[in-house]
Amino acid sequence: MFSTSTPHRITALALIALIPVAAASAAEPTPLADPIATTIEKGDIRVAVVPFARAPMTTDPAQPVGTNKAHARIQYLKPIPDGSGRVMFSDVRGLLYVASSDGSSVRTYLDLRTRDVDFFNVAFPNESGLLGFAFHPDFADAGKPGFGKLYVGFSGAKKAVGDAPANPLMTYISGHQESVISEWTTADPSADVFEGTMRELLRVPQFSPTHNVGTLAFNPTAGEGSSDYGMLYACLGDGGGANDPHEHGQNPKTLLGTIIRIDPLGGQGEAAYGIPGDNPFLGNSDAAPEVWAYGLRHAQHFSWGPDGRLYINDIGQDQVEEVNLGIAGANYGWRIREGTFATAYGLGTMRIGQVYPLPEDDGPFVYPVAQYDHGEGYAIGSGYVYQGDAIDALKGKYVFADITLGRLFLIDTDGLEPGNPADIEELRLVFDGEERDLLEVAGFDNTYHGDMRADLRLGIDADGEIYLLTKGDGWVRKLVAAAD
Repeated sequence: MFSTSTPHRITALALIALIPVAAASAAEPTPLADPIATTIEKGDIRVAVVPFARAPMTTDPAQPVGTNKAHARIQYLKPIPDGSGRVMFSDVRGLLYVASSDGSSVRTYLDLRTRDVDFFNVAFPNESGLLGFAFHPDFADAGKPGFGKLYVGFSGAKKAVGDAPANPLMTYISGHQESVISEWTTADPSADVFEGTMRELLRVPQFSPTHNVGTLAFNPTAGEGSSDYGMLYACLGDGGGANDPHEHGQNPKTLLGTIIRIDPLGGQGEAAYGIPGDNPFLGNSDAAPEVWAYGLRHAQHFSWGPDGRLYINDIGQDQVEEVNLGIAGANYGWRIREGTFATAYGLGTMRIGQVYPLPEDDGPFVYPVAQYDHGEGYAIGSGYVYQGDAIDALKGKYVFADITLGRLFLIDTDGLEPGNPADIEELRLVFDGEERDLLEVAGFDNTYHGDMRADLRLGIDADGEIYLLTKGDGWVRKLVAAAD
């Protein structure tokens, strides 16, 4: 196990392109007017949506231009792995809540706004703040190394370059804030309010307040004793800005635009964490050893299916939203690929914002198993393989959300093949016996585009049942079987 300095500071990188970009031809290629002509239709599966719990109303520290006025910026919901049936859900404004198994009780577990951790979400409250959390698989097992340990990703105030050792592979790019991964240890995992200690593991500078750290997770299918047990995965966006201006996506020397994999308990001496010995770039001078996969724009959410496959949802720029299968060492193509298409940067043309057919001399990219264009939605959100017992028709389906329009999509998980996108259908939602769109029920003002948005994320409980989290109204709702 390789260890790294503590607290390890990954600074944003020098502008290095590791995959050559095709030179522009004399005749500029023709962009695709409609990249994915197929329309996503509603299928035959109907599910009921019922209230579970509502987050308390919170407020932003400031209202910069473009900040929308959500009731509560609820983002992730996960089961507490102690057999209690409780779930924890997050508010990007800095709070973690514990809800009882029936949702009747909601208590504040941790409020980063009151902790001395440099919590910072002022620059752009829509996308900055408390941005991910994960329980160590030993969380409830007294006597084991991960007992009582919870990992939290959040936006931290920018620190001076000299405050922590810099990775010699990288050059610091100053910016608004930093993505921080921290470890919180409690002596009582059954408590509804956190008491304990915190240590910082990792700090990644962000030149923009968008595309920050997102999902933190441990592989739930990894058995104790396996090489993946207790290894922490985290996604980091490309650092923000349109079209990856610093070319982080194709530079695995940075942690921006990647999914990283670390051993949070594997640090030696003063090291904050260890590098798993089977990480794909360990020992490679052209990549940071933490990197597990790269070429991602903003893979804000990923999750594992029951067969151990990792599903990665990558938010697109102007055209295409992606579902990818996780492969160690994979390059998913951003910024020279978007979905199964080339971008202007991949062809040497300046028609930015368009996509084009792939060139014949394609690179070693891993392409999506499902995708949709912006005729269907604008930003892919959470996704889970349904593992519950309440809705038989969803078994074996990967259910995923469009953040903006609040549409719920699904694909079959059998026969998925990168580069051969699966057919997508839309789930029908029933509220109080009436089939309606979520945007109609929970939509609020969309300051990005001047219309309405649902701001939908998904969560999952210990039984594998799926929940809908909407920021505009702050409600957590549960999917259940619809009446015939």
